[in-house]
Amino acid sequence: MQITKTAILFIAMLGMTSVFAVDMSDDNMQALRDKVHADRKLIVSTNMGLSESEAKNFWPVYDEYIKELAEINKDIAKLIKSYAADYNADSLTDDKAKKLIDEYFEVEKDELKLKESYAKKLDKILPAKKVARALQIENKIRTAVKVELAAQIPLVE
Repeated sequence: MQITKTAILFIAMLGMTSVFAVDMSDDNMQALRDKVHADRKLIVSTNMGLSESEAKNFWPVYDEYIKELAEINKDIAKLIKSYAADYNADSLTDDKAKKLIDEYFEVEKDELKLKESYAKKLDKILPAKKVARALQIENKIRTAVKVELAAQIPLVE
């Protein structure tokens, strides 16, 4: 899997690099989102091994998942931008840090709920091994994104 390229594009898509480094225009962000979406679908398609009938049922569910995941990504971006603003202004207090921690756990819970919901929907249309494969692929993609994010975001001082 070529997840590293996708992970880097996801970070750019989420605007993570802009909070600590370079600013990007809305047009550039949309172009990156479109590219990431295409790359992600290619990775999933290449690795799922779906039959024609499985693919017909899988892709609408997957597209719904991606739409819901985009909302979680927005929450992650908001959280990171909030941290970046305080980090860059050297204004992170214990109270602000506590709020960020609470928001982080809410985002993590939302992502887990989405994965569980997605697995249940896929379980109705695919054999269990393919559901597991879909979850593994998504986990690899999300893990790569989170590793890249961790590398970009400075530790709290």
